[in-house]
Amino acid sequence: MAKKLTKRSEDYSKWYNELVVQADLAENSAVRGCMVIKPYGFAIWEKMQAELDRMFKETGHQNAYFPLFVPKSLFEAEEKNAEGFAKECAVVTHYRLQNDPDNEGKLRVDPEAKLEEELVVRPTSEAIIWNTYKGWIQSYRDLPILVNQWANVVRWEMRTRLFLRTSEFLWQEGHTAHANKAEAIAEAAQMQEVYATFAEEFMAMPVIKGVKTDSERFAGAEETYTIEALMQDGKALQAGTSHFLGQNFAKAFDVKFATKEGKLDHVWATSWGVSTRLIGGLIMTHSDDHGLVLPPKLAPIQVVIVPIYKSEEELNRITEVAKELQRDLRNVGVSVKFDNRDTHKPGWKFAQYELQGVPLRIGIGPKDLEKRTVELARRDTLTKEFVAKDEVVNKVKDLLVEIQNTLHERALDFRNNHITKVDTFDDFEKVIKEKGGFVSAHWDGTEETEDRIKKRTKATIRCIPFDADNETGSCVLTGKPSQQRVLFAKAY
Repeated sequence: MAKKLTKRSEDYSKWYNELVVQADLAENSAVRGCMVIKPYGFAIWEKMQAELDRMFKETGHQNAYFPLFVPKSLFEAEEKNAEGFAKECAVVTHYRLQNDPDNEGKLRVDPEAKLEEELVVRPTSEAIIWNTYKGWIQSYRDLPILVNQWANVVRWEMRTRLFLRTSEFLWQEGHTAHANKAEAIAEAAQMQEVYATFAEEFMAMPVIKGVKTDSERFAGAEETYTIEALMQDGKALQAGTSHFLGQNFAKAFDVKFATKEGKLDHVWATSWGVSTRLIGGLIMTHSDDHGLVLPPKLAPIQVVIVPIYKSEEELNRITEVAKELQRDLRNVGVSVKFDNRDTHKPGWKFAQYELQGVPLRIGIGPKDLEKRTVELARRDTLTKEFVAKDEVVNKVKDLLVEIQNTLHERALDFRNNHITKVDTFDDFEKVIKEKGGFVSAHWDGTEETEDRIKKRTKATIRCIPFDADNETGSCVLTGKPSQQRVLFAKAY
């Protein structure tokens, strides 16, 4: 059995790292900064992937795939994008190894196998995709292009943490092309809404929608729309971004189209993406000192049935009832595991499924058979009750909905209680240091002030929220005029 987790109140970072490993979600690999996503962790990602993919297709998008490698000349074509990612790029310079004559059994790069042009391992795919779109687009009849790809990307990181920041991670990236500015902006806003809906309804993770400041904007974008969530340690997590790219990439790659009026114009673009860091967000939004707490809509196993027995005869009788329950629950769309392994005792199984965040656990013993009841345990509240066998299916269906809603309400209460309005910089520093969470404060709109606040407090502007009140005031640092409050926080 896994050792007891460090308490969140003692060391939140250590708690998180231990939980990811002990709950069998992921582990560090032999490649520095990269992770192995284990089957249970990948099952969560598959659930996320399935729901997001459905939502993308419902909004008219199609999946495609583009190369992992980007010729350096293409990568450099959009200067802001290239500059923004330059420090994180892995670059392929050679294409072959050979035996090292000076060190028997060892391999070295073959100096004769140098690539004519170096290849960047994609940190994002705008360059290779827009170079491809040039061949796809000639007329307004070819637009819009609504394409998404599920892929891996590489952003070389020096300080990594499983799911939250790794040198290679999984994600989806949408890349769309449009005939006019208004349509492209509407697309970027729509995808932000898709991400927000997914976070709220499936992850049970409340988010704040807004736009990024110039300094926090995606490299090469004219506007970045974001959803920001708050973790239990008071740090923010950027949970998804959608970018209005204007005509920047179309101009960089000379992607023009004939308009309905017969003129030539550059195409308007968007890109948008979420990654496996959402699993980190899921963990840090809901989990507790006992382990994972998973919202039912994304739990790989929604219900686990554990038999409690002493003899083979008791197990056989319990199995008959358990299999019937399993079948009935599956028939109403509930994912159920019947754990009848004889290699682990019931107590071990209870602890393991609690650690792995299975929303509901059903225990069945000989006495339950006599009474025609089962013991039903909730992971979110750690409470138990006895339920008549004939009522189990309806009870489970109702509880899964209730747990999903309870987790969202709990996270929303936490988030709302950790948005603090301040009007002085002394109060700003005090809240950031002692309470954490989002700080709602006036800002004079300059990058210089934003940078000074970041250097003094490590807090950044997470977003300019859409739902902020239009209230004039004075910048919390400089005292200069401000038109609205923005949200600051320390962030992952």
